[in-house]
Amino acid sequence: MIRKGTIADIDSILEITKACAQFMINQNIFQWNEFYPNKSAFVNDAKMGELYALEVDKNLIGAITISTHMDSEYIPIKWLTTNSNNIYIHRLAVHPDYQGQGYAQKLMDFAEEFAINNNYTSIRLDTFSKNKRNQKFYELRGYKKLGSVYFPNQSNHPFYCYELVL
Repeated sequence: MIRKGTIADIDSILEITKACAQFMINQNIFQWNEFYPNKSAFVNDAKMGELYALEVDKNLIGAITISTHMDSEYIPIKWLTTNSNNIYIHRLAVHPDYQGQGYAQKLMDFAEEFAINNNYTSIRLDTFSKNKRNQKFYELRGYKKLGSVYFPNQSNHPFYCYELVL
């Protein structure tokens, strides 16, 4: 079940993202660290009504942020659509104990249905250049890689920006 995330969910979501960060670090993927994702980002997501939580058997196992705000780092990207009616996916996470079971697909299905039902033009997101698994995940869903951005507090390596035109 996917539902709106709340402030009360944030500690559980941070446990999930920390477990995901460690799981990626164990694979030499230094995408998330002690600076990101952080509590303030999730608090803001919840306050904006953009945080969604995935529960299985009443256990919170994943989360996704579906935002209408374009980060300033995205400005230089040559997007496929105009910057007027888009959603942005951030902080998609599924606890490592539940990965490989289709839950990330369910979260993305939810985000895509949300975008279609609300008449958005496209979905935009970024993923770490060293995370080949995520790149393949989005490319198989039809997302087009358009360029690179940098988040200095996260990595010296770029993040690839993707867009799916709806």
